Amino acid sequence: MEKDKTNAMRLLDAKKIPYESFSYPPEITDGEAVAARLGEDARTVFKTLVTVSGKGEYAVFCVPVCASLDLKLAAKAAGVKSIAMIKQRELEPLTGYIHGGCSPVGMKKRFKTFIDESAQNFPQIYVSAGRVGRQIKLSPRDLAAYVGAVFAPLTADEAQE
Repeated sequence: MEKDKTNAMRLLDAKKIPYESFSYPPEITDGEAVAARLGEDARTVFKTLVTVSGKGEYAVFCVPVCASLDLKLAAKAAGVKSIAMIKQRELEPLTGYIHGGCSPVGMKKRFKTFIDESAQNFPQIYVSAGRVGRQIKLSPRDLAAYVGAVFAPLTADEAQE
């Protein structure tokens, strides 16, 4: 079924990390709509966001698609005074991924990576497979171990989202 594996999938295969791959129409760009298409709780589908600190250090954050990254909590987790989202045009040259298809797995360089602590509430979560229209479902602990991520509180009260 999956003859066109993404680089993220090949990297996970090489380390024998179990995952499932899912496709959806690439014109669906809203994370909550992706979750609905997959028939999943939006709290289990994570978006990958890339930030830059005031000192020019990059960091990657994975948060549920139904929540927003709290920049103060993110800066605290990363141990910096402040952070901001990178400009969309900077994403591909920096990570190798385009907006809507950014995966925490297989970026050009390894950056400090943080996953919202809520991921630990689920046996498996979804993240981008590195291409628009593709998702991978895997254990949040396997993902964190592979990318060297730390679980941290990263979102404001999700009940308000």
